[in-house]
Amino acid sequence: MASTEQTAQHELRIQDLHVSVDGKPIVKGLDLTIRSGEIHGLMGPNGSGKTTLAFALMGHPRYSVERGQVLLDGEDVLSMSPDERARRGLFLAFQYPAEVQGVTVANFLRTAVNSVHGALTGKDMPIAQFQKLLQEKMQLLEMDRSFAARYLNEGFSGGEKKRNEMLQMAMLRPKIAVLDETDSGLDIDAIKVVARAVNSLRGPDFGALVITHYQRILRYIVPDVVHVMVDGQIVRSGGKELAELLEQKGYDWIRQEVAAQRGAR
Repeated sequence: MASTEQTAQHELRIQDLHVSVDGKPIVKGLDLTIRSGEIHGLMGPNGSGKTTLAFALMGHPRYSVERGQVLLDGEDVLSMSPDERARRGLFLAFQYPAEVQGVTVANFLRTAVNSVHGALTGKDMPIAQFQKLLQEKMQLLEMDRSFAARYLNEGFSGGEKKRNEMLQMAMLRPKIAVLDETDSGLDIDAIKVVARAVNSLRGPDFGALVITHYQRILRYIVPDVVHVMVDGQIVRSGGKELAELLEQKGYDWIRQEVAAQRGAR
């Protein structure tokens, strides 16, 4: 893993995080630090708590943080509303993006960009600058210009919704992005487009947590670190070769290893 300890501009630090859903503990003491300049892959079987972690980070009301800390550049994320978290530079790409009738993609993005831009500069982004940026990012994602005039995700295919999520990310340029199974249901061409969006932001001002079941997206978004999550905790971390090992062996060997370790305590 390339070290960014000295050069990182931003840091998301998660310490001893415990999250429950409807009273049931899901995330059980998770520790994770993501710095700008780093891409982290998070893999794990269904029910391990990956999506719960993503929603808790963005402040979904159904996900109750029972204990722990989440700090973005030293600030307490858990005390912020979801929109404040977004303005501070935290972004979540949903596995199942919602449809919003009556709001065009362009108007939604204009509002979102101005909210973030205004938090930084105290004023809206000039319309000409916004339009230029929008066209550049749509071209990057191979999206037809007509998408800007369509209602947000209404009638979009699964792949189109995911591209639209990546368009939002590219426009907002967050400090830290969390991609919750963005590759789910995508064909290989769409995965390459998603990877292109992430890789275009890759650099000293951007970090990402890529949540996935499979190695395939990590072939195109090459991670600096791969973590394995089982039963609400990160049980192993390593380089990109860990994702390749999981692809070969599946998750049962990790489960057995964790059970053996716990049994030995």
